[in-house]
Amino acid sequence: MVNLFWLAAAALVTAYSGNLPAQGYPAKAVRIVVPLVPGGNLDIVARAVAQRLGERLGQQFIVENRPGASSLVGTQYVAKSAADGYTLLAMANTFTSVPAVIAHPGYDPVKDFTGVSLTCKVAQVLVVTPTLPVRSVKDLIALARARPGELTYGSSGNGSTGHFAAELFNQKSGLKMLHVPYKGNAQALVDIIAGQIMMMFDQVSTSHPHVKAGKLKALAVTSSTRSGLFPELPTIDEAGVKGYEAITYNGLLAPAGAPREVLSRLQGEIARAVAAPALRNTFLERGVELTASNSPDEFTAYIRDEVTANAKLARNAGIKAQ
Repeated sequence: MVNLFWLAAAALVTAYSGNLPAQGYPAKAVRIVVPLVPGGNLDIVARAVAQRLGERLGQQFIVENRPGASSLVGTQYVAKSAADGYTLLAMANTFTSVPAVIAHPGYDPVKDFTGVSLTCKVAQVLVVTPTLPVRSVKDLIALARARPGELTYGSSGNGSTGHFAAELFNQKSGLKMLHVPYKGNAQALVDIIAGQIMMMFDQVSTSHPHVKAGKLKALAVTSSTRSGLFPELPTIDEAGVKGYEAITYNGLLAPAGAPREVLSRLQGEIARAVAAPALRNTFLERGVELTASNSPDEFTAYIRDEVTANAKLARNAGIKAQ
């Protein structure tokens, strides 16, 4: 009887203590590492979410920028951090695309990290120089087929989100267009406006003012649903390229092995934060849709699927680091 009593007591203690990480979390400040310079969407969204998390959980959520080497510096830092939920990574698409084009990125997006939650999605828009004789995606495809390898598209760099979006468009449409990589979106947009290159896939927020001013011509958005900034534009899927979607997304990750209870608590609080109407509306005005995953496991699976899809796309398109 004594042995049975102690066995039962031990089982109760074990079951109870399994929830302790979540009950006591956070007991100190939490760092959210942004592997880019301040000021971009990733940084702005991370700071907005961090502020809400801090208010709800009663501890500081400190955003720390660690830029360098196409996000590798900050990403590698978090991969090597303690898996206790006190160091998180704010990530964007490049987290899953960089390993597809760089042989040794210094981290494994599947083995070294576990998902917490999505934080936002941002549509891209297909814009062309105003003098290009096209008015729709259908016109563009017809022109590209008539002039294989002659139409040029810009991007913010080799292996960037815009580069992957364009190559996905090429593959799904059976096209061949010439990639012109830049060191950032700003100069690429300047050259499209000037007619030096013909098109690019850009975030809706940065192209929107140029389109409204008549300096760029917008043909379609890359999301599965229409954008609030461009409600008149069809999606590329609606325009005839079935199954096409190439959004920018942000999320939070933790080092692999972080306590599941902590991850679940963070995901729940992120979901509450991004659902706040005032915060959502502020970001929607910039074309940023705040959203959360339904669970950490769902986001982990999403990352895994993105890694697989990007590796396949890079292989088929011959995308390699330069």
